[in-house]
Amino acid sequence: MIPVVPNAFRPGRIRRWIGASVLLAAMCLADGCVVGPQYHRATVDLPPNYKEDQNWKPAQPADATLRGNWWEIFNDPQLNSLEEQVSVSNQSLKAAQARFDQARALVRFERASYYPTLSVAPSISRTRVSQNEPNAGTSGGTTTNNFAIPFDAAYEPDLWGRVRREVEAARAGAQASAADLVNVTLSVRAELAVDYFQLRSLDAEKALLDSTVKDYSEALALTEDRHRGGIASEVDVAQAQTQLETTRAQAIDVQVARAQFEHAVAVLVGKPASEFSIPPLPLEASPPGIPEGVPSDLLQRRPDIASAERSVAEANAGIGIAKSAYYPNITLSGEGGFDSAVITTLISGPSSLWSVGASALETIFDAGARRASTDQAWAAYEESVANYRQSVLTGIQEVEDNLAALRILEDEAKTQAAAVRASQHSLDLSTTRYKGGVAGYLEVITAQSSALADQLVAEQIRARRMTAAVLLIKALGGGWDASSLGSVASSSSSPASPSAAQTPAPSVSH
Repeated sequence: MIPVVPNAFRPGRIRRWIGASVLLAAMCLADGCVVGPQYHRATVDLPPNYKEDQNWKPAQPADATLRGNWWEIFNDPQLNSLEEQVSVSNQSLKAAQARFDQARALVRFERASYYPTLSVAPSISRTRVSQNEPNAGTSGGTTTNNFAIPFDAAYEPDLWGRVRREVEAARAGAQASAADLVNVTLSVRAELAVDYFQLRSLDAEKALLDSTVKDYSEALALTEDRHRGGIASEVDVAQAQTQLETTRAQAIDVQVARAQFEHAVAVLVGKPASEFSIPPLPLEASPPGIPEGVPSDLLQRRPDIASAERSVAEANAGIGIAKSAYYPNITLSGEGGFDSAVITTLISGPSSLWSVGASALETIFDAGARRASTDQAWAAYEESVANYRQSVLTGIQEVEDNLAALRILEDEAKTQAAAVRASQHSLDLSTTRYKGGVAGYLEVITAQSSALADQLVAEQIRARRMTAAVLLIKALGGGWDASSLGSVASSSSSPASPSAAQTPAPSVSH
């Protein structure tokens, strides 16, 4: 009976398939084939300006821009000193730096696949053959030596661009990690500035409460004198005493929050809280002018957005890696070395040996595994695009939030300052009326409480304005520029093809 060979496996078809594969491989070696889509930055709809832009007062002079040491814009020497310690001792930054170093090492690891591997396995053996072994013949009972120095070489040409896509993905991942490092740095420095200004605000509240305690002590002494003179009642003295002790308690309570902010600053600068302190200094500064730019600037100024964009590039390369599985893996191999029974003749011509060869591996049936892998890569790409666009929207929201906060808080600060003046004037009038015997002490206490509350709110608004200024700088990227990513994990020329497509570094122009 003559066996039936399926058409797909007839010798003629196999020869033609092999010939076509060889021809395609040769063309890819010459042209540098890279499977998978070429990377293009995902489009994002951006407004031309911020909604709050028309009401925002930019810094003067108009050409001022945020710089790397953005905290210096506040002109606070103590803050400058603390920020300088962050880059040296902060442990979160050290961890982020270590992650970036891992990503850069991965790029070098992937690039190693461009080149062949070479190994050597020298060996020495001494063997005795049993005399009673079947078919031992004349070798039975003899003892022999064997000295060998074999070399093995293997090389897999990057015919379909799989290695190039892996390097491309690793490089984009390293750039994303570099942007993440900058983002962690920006976040830590912004958190330090916020905690610092909150601490200074509490110092201002403490100074205000201490001053008020002094005033209330004098008011209590006056009331006691009037009581002894029969002008004021014992109720007036009790009310004055209550007002004084309540304010003293407030002044003590402020120290709890201040201690917590001081400890938080200690952690951010990498020092034990037990060995760190900041001398009291009331906050008196106002927010500086901050140049906000336009929404499109966020694409190059925000490190988190740059990281999300690089993740898109990494996912795009992942599609090419998945598609390369559809093509055969071709491996070139070679062996060589020396083999001899006597070590003195090991390195000699008669002891040499060698062999060369090539192999190809093509998956014929995988039950849809490669297709599923490609679909997964496409889905991961779509996810990264959505995350990138969401990062842009979040960035614009944060800028708008803090622009609005600065504008509204500036108006509130002016109104609150008027309230402070009015309440102080009311207190002066009530005190005068009380001393003249026209008003009771309850009126003075009411005026005192109102004046103190208005002054405390004014200090809190000042702190909120400084916090909003810091958060606006953070939302604007802190003066960072994505063009610095172009030097991260810079690509070396591919030995497989000088025209191999590479993912471009983020551009600073949009």
